[in-house]
Amino acid sequence: MPEVDLVFPRAFIEFIDPADADQVFKCDLTWLTSQYTCIFGQGCRGIYADAPDVGCCTLGAHFADKADEKRVAAYVDELGPDLWQFHPGGRTGKVRKSDWIEKDDEGERKTKVVEHDGQSACIFHNRQDFPTGAGCALHSLALRQGRNPLETKPDVCWQLPIRRTFRDVKRQDDTSYTEVTIGEYDRRGWGPGGHDLDWYCSGNTEAHVAREPLYVTNEPELVELMGRAAYDELVTHCERHLAARDRLAIHPADPS
Repeated sequence: MPEVDLVFPRAFIEFIDPADADQVFKCDLTWLTSQYTCIFGQGCRGIYADAPDVGCCTLGAHFADKADEKRVAAYVDELGPDLWQFHPGGRTGKVRKSDWIEKDDEGERKTKVVEHDGQSACIFHNRQDFPTGAGCALHSLALRQGRNPLETKPDVCWQLPIRRTFRDVKRQDDTSYTEVTIGEYDRRGWGPGGHDLDWYCSGNTEAHVAREPLYVTNEPELVELMGRAAYDELVTHCERHLAARDRLAIHPADPS
């Protein structure tokens, strides 16, 4: 099925962050109650037609900040060649940051991209010919250690395709608050280049096949992004939205 239009009616809910009275969450109920799920390895076509097996790992992962990079680096030190196809240190050599980090054209730090069998992707993306199969080495490490993958992977990797943005809002009485939007990371979130992607998951019916809504399947990610108290309140609003099922507020990629 083709990707649905980017612009369609959505339902949002706003509520004060229970942990911070100066912060207001604005949450996209249409997206958060949708039946989207990641289908990597189960029909995902990748963002480029010539690299269908590497999903959205084609460009590498930019770090959110120094803390993000430092956290990931600690887990990189725990990776061995048995989990990481492109391990640069061999079986005994120490891995340096310069082995797996590079800068983009704007000087922003990100994971390196390597080419293998004609396909370029993140250095942590193991290809199909690796014993563990295709997928992220850091993700595999988390599963081996009994962790949630959001602990070991760069922030952008586990957040996608949930998008969190911040905006300072000034009221008419000159008071202000921080608006935190939790919504869909559609192709526009990648900037102008997002419109050149050959396939994108969040708006395709192929990926809207989950048995449970997104706010349930992505609970760990949402708790990390919002905090437990805010997530618990979000659940209440999502349940009410599902009970109402306003036809104008259902994601068009969901089954009709």
